[in-house]
Amino acid sequence: MITTILFDLDGTLLPIDTEEFTKKYFMEISIKLRDYFTPEEITKNIWDSTMYMINNIDSDKTNEEAFFEDFYEKVNHKAEILNPIFNDFYEKDFNNIREISTRSKHMIDSVALLKEKGYNLVVATNPLFPERAILHRIEWAGLNKDDFMFISCLEKMHYCKPRLEFYEEVLDIIKKQPQHCMMVGNDVGEDMIAKHLGMKTFLVEDYIIGTVTEDLVIDYRGNYEDFYEFVRTLD
Repeated sequence: MITTILFDLDGTLLPIDTEEFTKKYFMEISIKLRDYFTPEEITKNIWDSTMYMINNIDSDKTNEEAFFEDFYEKVNHKAEILNPIFNDFYEKDFNNIREISTRSKHMIDSVALLKEKGYNLVVATNPLFPERAILHRIEWAGLNKDDFMFISCLEKMHYCKPRLEFYEEVLDIIKKQPQHCMMVGNDVGEDMIAKHLGMKTFLVEDYIIGTVTEDLVIDYRGNYEDFYEFVRTLD
């Protein structure tokens, strides 16, 4: 029996185009750090350190520790100078990206209905960003952080999607078995992989990323409205 629903964030709970988001993000952070880096420098350094973090398999390092370990090996500025600027960026300037996002009434209503029916809800977003940035995006989506029993983020997690270890860590934190969970997401490669652990899956196709191949088993799929209608059928 399914008791817990895990949601991806960007393109799932939050209607937003990933390419537009990435472009806007690097524009905003380049402005914030213009006294220290050219736009090309900060973009390359963040991308490179993000890839280092994604490939990290050291369970003793959080994603935050892995990212900044690599980042500060590449740059000539000290953490005590840049970290407060990063913190200020995610607290304030990051919100400028909101203008390219929208809200889905069907997803807002789905979350409300799932709560009413007694399901446990989790935001299982790829933890590439600090908690502050993720909470901003939950708010952009028209949702409340208190709707969710757990929200993955840079500071709390030790793995990233598409590693199965990411999902195993989330399950360990929320103390749930995979057969009692469903993963809802728009990324074929990063979200539907949860099926390998025994979770049910729902592919949201409005902002789909990747291609569904014939050998890929997906339990349910459809657009935002389809997901809401699916939620209505749940016990």
